[in-house]
Amino acid sequence: MAEQSMTLPRRNSLTTPVIWSTLLAHRWFILAAALVVGAGAWQGARLILGPAVVVDQVRRGNLVESVVAGGHVETPYRVEIGSQITGTVEDVLVKEGERVSKGQPLISLEAREPKAAVVQAQGAVAQAEARMRQLDELTLPSAREAQTQAQANQVNAQVTFDRTSQLARDGYATRQALDDAQKVLDVARAQVRAAEFLVYTASPGGSDYVMAQTQLNQARANLDTAESRLAYATITAPRDGVLITRNVERGAVAQPGKALLVLAPAGELQLVLQIDERNLGKIALGQKALASADAYPDRRFAAEISYINPGVDISRASVEVKLTVADPPDYLRQDMTVSVDIEVATRDNRWCCRPAPCMTSSPASPGCWASRTAAPRSVQCDWACMATVTSKFWTG
Repeated sequence: MAEQSMTLPRRNSLTTPVIWSTLLAHRWFILAAALVVGAGAWQGARLILGPAVVVDQVRRGNLVESVVAGGHVETPYRVEIGSQITGTVEDVLVKEGERVSKGQPLISLEAREPKAAVVQAQGAVAQAEARMRQLDELTLPSAREAQTQAQANQVNAQVTFDRTSQLARDGYATRQALDDAQKVLDVARAQVRAAEFLVYTASPGGSDYVMAQTQLNQARANLDTAESRLAYATITAPRDGVLITRNVERGAVAQPGKALLVLAPAGELQLVLQIDERNLGKIALGQKALASADAYPDRRFAAEISYINPGVDISRASVEVKLTVADPPDYLRQDMTVSVDIEVATRDNRWCCRPAPCMTSSPASPGCWASRTAAPRSVQCDWACMATVTSKFWTG
């Protein structure tokens, strides 16, 4: 009994501390075994249940195929503003980027010489007008008075000649007296003809009148030219728009043919894009598009294709396309970068699924999986990325 009582405590000491010490000593082996068993159980479950599949809800909807491209904003044309005369720039009245209206002064040139030419031309006009007034107020009335006097002298000379001629026939007047009377009558007639010529030349249509009128017209034309040159000393805006370039400063010499300012006229704007030539067959005139400026990506506006370049840029393998913006937003600026989605095709009431959760079964045959059941069926799946493929959907 004593030996049996001595062995019982020894068995209890081997049960708890020894077992724990054994486990701790082989803990890495036990952990590796547990991992192997867990991995086997997980692979077995996959073999039994089948592979995991990313699913998405299949629905019917309308799909839009679009060509996406980047470009910039510009006006259909730009106006280069320069000087029509040579002169020194006295002042530049506008800044680059400023919005101007038609007729607004932009640049002022020194105008001393044009002003002097205007004064000289005004003097010539005044002189020609005085000549015209002289014809109307002095020359023509004097000629008419001289004509009246000559006609009266002719009448008196005619009466004297007739009386002398009668007396000569009756023998009371000599031949000398008759010749003198004839001479006086001839002089009177000549004076009448001269007076008539003076009246005619001083009247409208006469030579003196035409010459005076021509001189007046020339003087007025010279005045218009001088005033025009004076007006050229102030360069104004030809139409409403925004100044996008300024190439002149105070003190510079402006010359004809040199662009001083560049104006982008107000009105329609167009978007200029470079489309990959592989998409040339998809685009056409009149197609609608949605555009957004890179500076304002959340604001979209409508545009329409108005021009497709007939040639291809061989260096970039692209085609230039222009889109008209009928109602441009206020925030658009010249040469601003934009992104454009051109609608090239639509498909209504098609089976589709969102591209994000869809999986591609192979590089050559993309597919979408809708739900997980027993029997698959083939349907037409229209990707939002514009690819039409035949895929299998699990129905149910």
